[in-house]
Amino acid sequence: MRVINWADLDVGARTALVAREATARAMFDPALGEQIKSLVDDVAARGDQAVTDATKRFDGVTLDPGSLLLGPAEIAAGADQISPEVKEAIAVAIRSSRAFNEAAVPEREWRKAMSEGYEVGEKITPITSVGLFVPAGKGSFPSVLIQIGTPAAVAGVAQQLVIVPPDPATGLPDPAVLEVARQLDITQVLCANGPAGVAAAALGTESIPQVVKVVGPGSPPVSAAMLECQRRGCVTQMVLGPTESVIVADRSADLDRLAADLLNEAEHGPDSSAFLITADAEIVEPLSERVEARLDDLPAQRAEWARIAITDNGGVIVVSDLAQAAALVDEIAPEHVQLAVADPEALLGLISHAGEVLLGQGASFSLANYTVGVPASLPTGRFARVSSGITVETFLKRTSVAKLTDAAAETVAEAALKLAEHEDFPAHAAALRARRAPSS
Repeated sequence: MRVINWADLDVGARTALVAREATARAMFDPALGEQIKSLVDDVAARGDQAVTDATKRFDGVTLDPGSLLLGPAEIAAGADQISPEVKEAIAVAIRSSRAFNEAAVPEREWRKAMSEGYEVGEKITPITSVGLFVPAGKGSFPSVLIQIGTPAAVAGVAQQLVIVPPDPATGLPDPAVLEVARQLDITQVLCANGPAGVAAAALGTESIPQVVKVVGPGSPPVSAAMLECQRRGCVTQMVLGPTESVIVADRSADLDRLAADLLNEAEHGPDSSAFLITADAEIVEPLSERVEARLDDLPAQRAEWARIAITDNGGVIVVSDLAQAAALVDEIAPEHVQLAVADPEALLGLISHAGEVLLGQGASFSLANYTVGVPASLPTGRFARVSSGITVETFLKRTSVAKLTDAAAETVAEAALKLAEHEDFPAHAAALRARRAPSS
């Protein structure tokens, strides 16, 4: 593992470490952006045929333009391949996610009385449609659809379209993803190349219904496609790029659990990042030994990816105290944070920028990824400074409501009139004067 003493770094080195500039360049590479723009243009012009051409070119799978969209029968047939044990695990995860998201927005309308005859509030309603992108490049990821599809269901989105690339071996979507769709009563699954599928959902084609929003984690090409489609009017979320985790630990932490959790997010891929921040330098050497032992137990590919995540892209950062550790977490603004310290609640109070914060070693990244119910599709690339994970709020919109009697309106009308006159809007001012009682 790479070990970094924060005090030894100059400003430039600290900035480079925190910013993960190589990842940022990959996510917003101009050349990639131009390639994806051409692909989206092609989908806009040729529809289903462009989607099948892209799927053959990039995924090695030949599809018929008329069979891109799977309906309830095909979804059920694919889902039947999943074992009862996995089906039950999916059900457990959906129940937890549903409970979290129902608690997140307990009311769909609220009102506040400002004074007699004067009230304000909001009416909260779902968006009409959404595309839910589920990656497939490095394995089977039904948990992604659980994490983004369940809050959409809780929100009440009427039209949900799953977008998932085909398995090159079968030319079909992952059966586990289809089982999640079945349990969530999703009746449309688009099986296609990732960027092309995103474009098809955002723009609509002969067979693929257009949606107003597309969400989900993906590779740089998928993220670039979402950004390009947003430029054309389909809303997306902040970038969900390569996974990143930070553990803040002190000498009270169990080192075996610490080593296991450090590698948890590190095994995702060569672009993942995993940091451990500590003020207790004496834990570094014994922790490194445990990490090496666990790396030896991983499959070769996963071990290689994890090693890159904790060396080239991460490592151990030694700081002066926990206050500095919290400040560094806010600078990194990571996707996942675990506080493996004696008093995690106190440290939580010092942290503002993170996709999720897990308090103590009982709350592991693995549990949070699968069955705790908290969102796991979280902002990466420091976007946790300005955005949140995918929850029921992602699929809701708020309409403000106000109600005033004439008498109540008079209490705020004079100030409104002064502002209208200051901003030189005579029609605004006239509308206010028209409501005044005639002078006697």
